[in-house]
Amino acid sequence: MIRRFFATDDGLAGTVLRVALGAIMFPHGAQKLLGWFGGRGYEATVQGFVNGQHIPEILAIAVIMAESVGAVALVAGFFTRLAALAIGIDMTVAIILVHWKNGFFMNWSGKAAGEGFEYHLLMIAIALALILKGGGRWSVDGTAAKRLKRKR
Repeated sequence: MIRRFFATDDGLAGTVLRVALGAIMFPHGAQKLLGWFGGRGYEATVQGFVNGQHIPEILAIAVIMAESVGAVALVAGFFTRLAALAIGIDMTVAIILVHWKNGFFMNWSGKAAGEGFEYHLLMIAIALALILKGGGRWSVDGTAAKRLKRKR
């Protein structure tokens, strides 16, 4: 079971997908956790989720961790499937709670009430591919899987 969790092929597709998902998600997580890139930081983000979205504090913390720590884990290929699952769930909930009402398209013109969910669907698709395929070449998971196979 544990070998299957870490298992991955040595292809570049998983590598490209995990690094892209992690690199794209990290700035969003850094906004929430550290206040970087114009973000509000940890305390204000948690309070915004709790008071503004009426999300339990533990789930607010899970969002922040998925988008920040999970993104870093993806870039390294460490616990790829778990990090991808967390980000996929995060994006699904974001669609349901925030973006669905704004329709499919992003707000390119700035005239819509908010952002649509097309970006989130792409993130979910990448996350699903990583859950199914694994982290690919140059991942910590791949190294762990090879070591576990040798110990067998």
